[in-house]
Amino acid sequence: MPTAHTAHPSHVQPPSRLLQFLELRAGWELAVGVAALPWLRLAPRGDGHPVLVLPGLVASDASTKLLRDFLGRRGYDVHGWGLGRNYGPRPGVEDAMLAKIDQLHARSGRTVSLVGQSLGGAYARLLASQRPDAVRSVITLGSPVTGHPRSSNAWRVYEFTSGKSSVDPQRWQQITSRPRVPTTSIYSRTDGVVAWQSSLEPASENTESIEVVSSHMGMAVHPAVLFAIAERLAQREGEWKPFERKGWRASVFPPAATTR
Repeated sequence: MPTAHTAHPSHVQPPSRLLQFLELRAGWELAVGVAALPWLRLAPRGDGHPVLVLPGLVASDASTKLLRDFLGRRGYDVHGWGLGRNYGPRPGVEDAMLAKIDQLHARSGRTVSLVGQSLGGAYARLLASQRPDAVRSVITLGSPVTGHPRSSNAWRVYEFTSGKSSVDPQRWQQITSRPRVPTTSIYSRTDGVVAWQSSLEPASENTESIEVVSSHMGMAVHPAVLFAIAERLAQREGEWKPFERKGWRASVFPPAATTR
């Protein structure tokens, strides 16, 4: 019998009821995130390139406000998606996101980094595959990037709100294919919505996974996640390197799991 560390994500069940219940700590994580903002000023500053932040399922830009404000203070040109609540890939949503990327790219003359929480991260991968020349990097938070689309407790909500099947082979292939741009998947083994194994990005020359101890819903406000995002975005374009767990980071970021 394979262990949790080696099981193929397609065989992984959604998180347990206990982990679902522990999602209630997201409110505490928000309070900690706000309290940690003075210390997060030590995170690397950015170079001003545009960053588009995409919310999770049934969430709106309000859910990423703390993250966007933080990145704005770190020197980035930050934007929310501006499409209300994320009810899935309804007609016109994908085209609107692509148009937003094209607008930011044309206006700034620079490539755009995409940061997406949960379903927003799946969108980010999809968009990057369609606009590789306009996208600089992709960072996903608790997003399914491999395995089976129903290794999640949110698939029924997705189908209800979007009117689409969660098991769409063509779309799933687009989401799980590795983007051509540097890609970071941030995940938590205590995620109560998406099976953490589904968020493991197979390591390559421009992909990585970073583990944090967080709820699913609290990732966009968690101090460790905020730091990791800022540190990843601060890298010079064309000089991407994997995240290093050295010094104090080793006590905050657990060693990333591996897949086989």
